Amino acid sequence: MTKTRNRRYRLEGTIAVVTGAAQGLGLGIAEELARDGAAVTIADLNREKAEAASAGLLQQGFDVRAAYLDVAESEKVTALFERVPIESGRLDILVNSAGVGQSVAAVVQLADQEWERVLRITLTGTFYCCRAAGKIMERQGYGCIVNIASVNGQNPAALVAAYNVAKAGVISLTKTLALELAAYGVRVNAVSPGPVYTEFNRTVMAQRCQSLNITEDQMIERIRQAIPLARWGEPADIAHCVAFLCSPEASWITGEVLRVSGGLEGVSAAPPRRSGN
Repeated sequence: MTKTRNRRYRLEGTIAVVTGAAQGLGLGIAEELARDGAAVTIADLNREKAEAASAGLLQQGFDVRAAYLDVAESEKVTALFERVPIESGRLDILVNSAGVGQSVAAVVQLADQEWERVLRITLTGTFYCCRAAGKIMERQGYGCIVNIASVNGQNPAALVAAYNVAKAGVISLTKTLALELAAYGVRVNAVSPGPVYTEFNRTVMAQRCQSLNITEDQMIERIRQAIPLARWGEPADIAHCVAFLCSPEASWITGEVLRVSGGLEGVSAAPPRRSGN
């Protein structure tokens, strides 16, 4: 039986898919949607983590299940989104949280493979999922898509050009799809998180610490001081906003990009000259 306590938004009876939901932001979003009454599919490339996350939420009484999904494979995306409405009768919500960070590097040193990897997963993967879910929701005449963008997509940071471009593309895709699906009663929005202390951010921070010759604690404090609300974000901060956009309370909102960053607009500091140049 699905838990009913502590619900913030009315998502009872809805069917949701959250990509990249085995950990971090995606898992926080999946839990929040389930807490608000949705039946959630945790779709992720890491099958073991997805199943463990699903089992943990099932033990809490939430209606969740795990599904393997490689968002970079068009055929696998199509297969999953063909299966969901067959099993449940419909698809109400898609949250695209799957994505990867970029190895820190200046544009002039950025390898072809790294550029292509980040865009293939973070941008093209979001496109595949939006396309597949959009077809279903168009036929239904209703639905909601929320794409996880980033403050980097609005205010690019140095040394992560591929990630910046991918997230800027997610924002543009969101606004385009919102226009195209509006006539079918489908809403499409994006959330742009600021710094949230997850495994995703820790990996990138470790590389930045090395390039700046500072410790991780120093980097954490430097970023905290740059945030007007003076704290790092938590997955729940992002999840609450996603759930709101998926709910009837946001029924007249589409094509919007909601920045959830403690007031931080972006990191625009220019890096120093590299040694040897």
